[in-house]
Amino acid sequence: MHKLLIKGGRVIDPQAGKMFAADILIVEGEIAAVGPGLEPGEGAVMDVAGKLVAPGLIDMHVHFREPGFEAKETIASGSRAAARGGFTAVACMPNTDPVADNRAVISYIKARAKEAGLVKVYPIGALTRGSRGEELTEMADLKEAGAVALSDDGRSVASAAVMRRAMQYARMVGLPVISHCEEPTLSAGGVMHEGYISTVLGLPGIPAAAEEIMVARDIILSEYTGCPLHIAHVSTAGSVRLIREAKARGVPVTAEVTPHHFTLTDRAVADYDTSTKVNPPLRTEEDVAALKEALADGTIDVIATDHAPHTLEEKDVEYQQAPFGLVGLETALGLVWTELVIPGVLSPVEAIRKLTVNPARILGLQEGVLKVGGDADITIIDPELTEVVDPATFASKGRNTPFAGRRLQGLPVATIVKGQVVYNRNLAMIS
Repeated sequence: MHKLLIKGGRVIDPQAGKMFAADILIVEGEIAAVGPGLEPGEGAVMDVAGKLVAPGLIDMHVHFREPGFEAKETIASGSRAAARGGFTAVACMPNTDPVADNRAVISYIKARAKEAGLVKVYPIGALTRGSRGEELTEMADLKEAGAVALSDDGRSVASAAVMRRAMQYARMVGLPVISHCEEPTLSAGGVMHEGYISTVLGLPGIPAAAEEIMVARDIILSEYTGCPLHIAHVSTAGSVRLIREAKARGVPVTAEVTPHHFTLTDRAVADYDTSTKVNPPLRTEEDVAALKEALADGTIDVIATDHAPHTLEEKDVEYQQAPFGLVGLETALGLVWTELVIPGVLSPVEAIRKLTVNPARILGLQEGVLKVGGDADITIIDPELTEVVDPATFASKGRNTPFAGRRLQGLPVATIVKGQVVYNRNLAMIS
């Protein structure tokens, strides 16, 4: 019988909203007991004194690139990056080649994740065929195959009529719609936030209005259809205001923010580092302040990375030619701790809630909590550990991070999925 005792840590319970000293006994991949003074019997012991024991982190927005773009990332390399970042589960976006718009691709992703055998990988199915925004996918089929949500992330559904029908059908099959909010005629050709900095740098801009117009439209359609709507990678103060007002009216809308959007501003683009080229773009100091306020007051439910790896050759070009995206799985927790927890924007419990139980609830997953009888998906965090970000050490194939050289605090030191230790930085195991 496989047993593991996690001993001496402080447990974070995001559902109950509290932290307490306790041991956790894992038997055959499930949590068998939570409490003080537990004994392992014949099992191994992991000493986590001085550490925080959290439910396994969930990233509901990653791009693992497989099938079709394996040079950027594979499901196996992405899973290793997730484990190293403290994530026990991820939801991967459908903009692969072929697009994850049918049962076969969803099944392939699940099979490859099982082969990798590291973290749980939940596919997100495309909203429209080929993510072209024209014809709806077979949503019931996608759900049956294992899709946990529907999205054309990377592209906005330009047609309001198509988006309305998509929401009507998604509601019928019981899947949330994740919206990449970008009005394509306003953002066309833009490579960074439209404003003073873009003017100084001579780069074409993407106005905040390009995001906010689509946020407003999709909120209206969600209210009209009753379909749960999740707004991906919110980046502007105007979007925050629209989401806050919609929630107050009872619209079934949730939202996420990325660590790079609550950490960096468009000033980071000043040296033309293509790792700062993301979509939506890095915005202004006022936008960052609004995002932090929205995290604190609950307007933004989730922190997700939008992990988007590219090859060195793709990114090592002129700013306007480079693809959008940065890698985020292995820096996420450190940025959350350094930028939000230590300054007091969020408590440790609130931060972990946005990385566990909230994404699980939106996607209809059983994960995100530590409960007896549940899967032993656990992340061990050392709140004092610091490290300078070195992309050369990443498990991801991607190296496109704007955080190289930045010192982060509050890092994952072990990741456990169904009782198996899939990442261990330096914790002693006594058997």
